Amino acid sequence: MELRGYLVDRKEDIKNIDVKPRKIKFEKTKDFVTSVIGPRRAGKTYFLYHLTKSLRLQEEDYLFVNFEEIFEPINILNLPIIHKELYGKLPDFIFFDEIQALGKWEKQIYSLYEKKRYHIFITGSSSKLLSKEIVTQLRGRTVTTKIFPFSFKEILEIAGISGEPKTISSYEEGSIKHVIKKHLLSQFPDVVLGNINPRDFFRDYLSLVIYRDIIERYGIKNRYMLELFLRSVIDSNCREFSVHKLYNSIKSQGIKVSKKTLYNFQKISEDVMVVYFLKKFSRGLRKRELTIPKVYLTDPGLYNYLVEKDFSKSMENAVFLELIKGSESLGGFEGFDAGDVFYYKTRDGREVDFLIRKDSKLVLIEVAYSMDEEHIRKVRKAMEELNLKRAFIVTWDEEDVLVDKGREIRITPFWKMILVGFGVLG
Repeated sequence: MELRGYLVDRKEDIKNIDVKPRKIKFEKTKDFVTSVIGPRRAGKTYFLYHLTKSLRLQEEDYLFVNFEEIFEPINILNLPIIHKELYGKLPDFIFFDEIQALGKWEKQIYSLYEKKRYHIFITGSSSKLLSKEIVTQLRGRTVTTKIFPFSFKEILEIAGISGEPKTISSYEEGSIKHVIKKHLLSQFPDVVLGNINPRDFFRDYLSLVIYRDIIERYGIKNRYMLELFLRSVIDSNCREFSVHKLYNSIKSQGIKVSKKTLYNFQKISEDVMVVYFLKKFSRGLRKRELTIPKVYLTDPGLYNYLVEKDFSKSMENAVFLELIKGSESLGGFEGFDAGDVFYYKTRDGREVDFLIRKDSKLVLIEVAYSMDEEHIRKVRKAMEELNLKRAFIVTWDEEDVLVDKGREIRITPFWKMILVGFGVLG
């Protein structure tokens, strides 16, 4: 298709696409390029579509190009000029999707950025260009917007449910719990919206991650070992994962593999944003780096549809994902990121799911789908060791405040935490 025709037709396509709103904050600026990053199939392209609609942009206001749809050499400095020829003005917003398909894209983007005339947004494919590489290659000239699978607040709004807990009736509470439980097993947009059978989706998803994001990109030769590693990691969801133990297990079966290869697989799987390895909290950096991590997945569906369904692990994984997004409503802990989230283990070996560190402040969060006394005991033990006056337990539907020896544990239902963000913990 001729380029001018493509630019016009693409906007017509976007206009007719049903786009679900996302509650994702971004910085509208001409002083930096906005890099939209996130795991495969989380909705990076649809986020660009969402921006055209949420910002109420008219056709003359923006330029949209998916470079995997263009089959002719392009100098992107000419695109605003072509846009002006078509619409009589330069675009205010420029959206570049699949930027890796543009040769020497960094230099071209920088040349466009230098003019400081446009709001520029770019995305890249994880099979060709890691999210962190976009940021690195535009070092000092980019701000990052992270896209994850749907949050539960977004899922509730899609279902037509919103409001504050104080104004919600018991009937509405029942509806909220129904929607949350229905989607607790996966929050990927395609699964939530019913576009595909979940089991088929995750089988294909894992294959794409293995073959396109890892094997093709990194030139991995040992496909069998890579698959074994990833399936072992997924099977360890919400539990500690030791490369050393996996290495010994493989070695005992007479299979040859180096420990260095397995550690390389661990780094790669985190780089392509399919797995997160959560470190155990320690005040010393070196000691912290040497701890055995816990596994969390970019979406709990990887466990639920490839291993077995588990609502308890799904809820814990969902709370983790909310934490690494850096919830702005976590009272007194605004602005933290994934590097500020850990798990905690008491001196007698009891594990508390999450510890958030922000400056000199610490907060403990335990997740208990079905709560019992052991959850309370280990949280109290951790509070004593860390000298904390307050901690939190997120449950499916229990709510209470427990006070003992001047220390307070707030027990909060998962659905209520979703509606008000983590502000309920403040």
